[in-house]
Amino acid sequence: MAKDKDKTNVMRVLDSKKIAYNSYSYTPDSTLTGEEIAKLLNEDVERVFKTLVTQAKSGGYYVFVVPVSKELDLKKAAAAVHEKAVSMIKQKELLPLTGYVHGGCSPVGMKKQFPTVIHETAQNFEKIFVSAGRVGNQVELSPEELSSLVRASYADVVE
Repeated sequence: MAKDKDKTNVMRVLDSKKIAYNSYSYTPDSTLTGEEIAKLLNEDVERVFKTLVTQAKSGGYYVFVVPVSKELDLKKAAAAVHEKAVSMIKQKELLPLTGYVHGGCSPVGMKKQFPTVIHETAQNFEKIFVSAGRVGNQVELSPEELSSLVRASYADVVE
């Protein structure tokens, strides 16, 4: 466990909900790809997930948690949330909307809870990795506990 001063908001939320997790850190580098982060963690790239935020034509925001090695399929994503279309939000909108910066966005502890979809392959693993809410930090936790916490559904939303 990280020392309290080293804890991210994500870790504090998980602690408050009594959700078990392991935390990992690496030298913060916003140029690292998800695949490179998986390699740094010495983990299966299929277990490391990224958090993507979209906006629908209706104006609603949606969060998608997908393997770092995959791309979000916007048509499948829209269908999963019963919208005509969704598009990625602009990077400059991420911090004001979620409280997180690019490369450190987590489905846990956003300023507001948005409808969230986790790619269905997460269910194949006992534990998955997501950002701990800061570039250079990851948490490993049960996909079921993550799904329950953020009230997420599962769907096939990648290309």
